[in-house]
Amino acid sequence: MSQIDYSLNSYKRPKLETPNGEKRLLMHSCCAPCAGEIMEALAASEIETTIFFYNPNIHPFEEYELRKEENKRFCDKLGFEFIDADYDKDNWFERIKGLENEPERGARCTQCFDMRFERSALYAHENNFGVYATTLGISRWKDMDQINSSGDRAAERYDEVTYWDFNWRKQGGSSRMIEISKREEFYQQEYCGCVYSLRDTNRWRRKNNKDRIIRGVKFYS
Repeated sequence: MSQIDYSLNSYKRPKLETPNGEKRLLMHSCCAPCAGEIMEALAASEIETTIFFYNPNIHPFEEYELRKEENKRFCDKLGFEFIDADYDKDNWFERIKGLENEPERGARCTQCFDMRFERSALYAHENNFGVYATTLGISRWKDMDQINSSGDRAAERYDEVTYWDFNWRKQGGSSRMIEISKREEFYQQEYCGCVYSLRDTNRWRRKNNKDRIIRGVKFYS
């Protein structure tokens, strides 16, 4: 059960309802900071949620483990089931081949979302979840239409699975994401996750006379 008393929260959360009134939700999660507000909203709405961590894009392995453990830590606090879908990096690199120099929000990101959501939808199909969603869209760095298109494509593979395209940014969701991250002192990653994102972010930093990213040291406070 959740260890958070929502009655003490100054924000009065509206009760969420899943598509078709489904009682169980599979939530693909990319990281604890993006998931925090969403998970609290789902817990407050008493939606039985399983967190599905499948992010083979995250590089290197030490970064993957850190982001995964932060997400699992918050799942344990709220009493959510956590599914570790393991580090499928070789298949990810094969899927991305030829798109290494695509910009953020480009074709490489589409392929990355497709791969992660295809696995999420498959797990939903195999484990009797009628609906799945993702935490990725709460970040203003992401293209919500791009994410939702990938989510819909994956769900279309199975007649009984629906992708929930709820806009987690609305009604202050993005701001509360930061508030919760600071309260929980989540790890604050400074690049999207993949090796190409790390490369391009450091290139931008060098061009703008900023220090390169040092992984694993920055936490919200």
